[in-house]
Amino acid sequence: MKYAAIRAAFELLWLSRLPALSRALSSSRGVIFTLHRVLPEAPPAFSPNAILQVRPDFLDYTIERLRDLDIDIVTLDEAVTRLAAPKKGKPFVVLTFDDAYRDNLDYALPILLRHEAPFTLYVPTAFVDGVGELWWQAIEDIIARQEAVAFTENGEVEYVDTSTTAQKKDAFNRLYWHLRKLPEPQRRAFLAEFCHNYGYDLEKQCRDLIMSWQELRLFAGEPLCTIGAHTVHHYELAKLSEDEARQEMLQSVEVIQAQFGIRPSHFSYPLGGPLSCGPREFALARDLGFKTAVTTRPGGLYPHHLESLTALPRVSLNGYFQSERYVDVFASGGIFTVLGKLTG
Repeated sequence: MKYAAIRAAFELLWLSRLPALSRALSSSRGVIFTLHRVLPEAPPAFSPNAILQVRPDFLDYTIERLRDLDIDIVTLDEAVTRLAAPKKGKPFVVLTFDDAYRDNLDYALPILLRHEAPFTLYVPTAFVDGVGELWWQAIEDIIARQEAVAFTENGEVEYVDTSTTAQKKDAFNRLYWHLRKLPEPQRRAFLAEFCHNYGYDLEKQCRDLIMSWQELRLFAGEPLCTIGAHTVHHYELAKLSEDEARQEMLQSVEVIQAQFGIRPSHFSYPLGGPLSCGPREFALARDLGFKTAVTTRPGGLYPHHLESLTALPRVSLNGYFQSERYVDVFASGGIFTVLGKLTG
């Protein structure tokens, strides 16, 4: 129901030509897009994480359409410069990719290079080491292949039927939010037990999905690419103590600097919503010297964001809404600022 309502809203916005009016009249100067995976295959019926993936042809069209609309694709550094300008200039978009998925190398990079489109890649260093835990994908994979799953909650074993697609979706939503609410040590323990019970190899999953350091060198050496930090373990920082959160952020910078001789000045908060980061984390990012840090709170970029550069909004280039006409909506920061206020 939620996504049907959003799709209906997108259709109305596109038909009304409000996106063009918003870009012309809104004081929003630009938008930062959030992307994760780029894959050519259509997702199966049960694929709750398909929200994180777009097709290569959709990414290709998006870049072409942005330029047809006379919207510049710029780096994060250029975005900050444009926010500081005394007057609004041409609208702009910043392309950002989280997590260093290997498909970014296989499918996204060739498109970005062909279009000479600058972008930022946020790297969680433990993932690249091959020891990260992509728990959201793990629970999808396990539920997808089981007719039922069992897990321990509050000391009791519960069995959940997952024989139909609808039941699988319900089970995923239940497990996902259960894990989101757990402190990180308990979440990791729960996940380890769940994966062990179903013979799921988390480290193999990480190595299969995420680029190696050698593969990442192709990005680090590419002038169009800005390498950003994304913590070490992709933990929700708000769940950690202040010292633990600071160490996650700082160590990720130091590891990337040791690997590439580049000290990242831009940061992305894992998950990035209100449950995952807030004023404490924004202050930590500022104190650690990051020039910008991005959330996943929706909205456009305005001059007032110069006062909160470590709490920048982004607009998800969402895998559930890969219609060409929606690109005009995605590129209209003012619309998402209003939507964010209505839903936040």
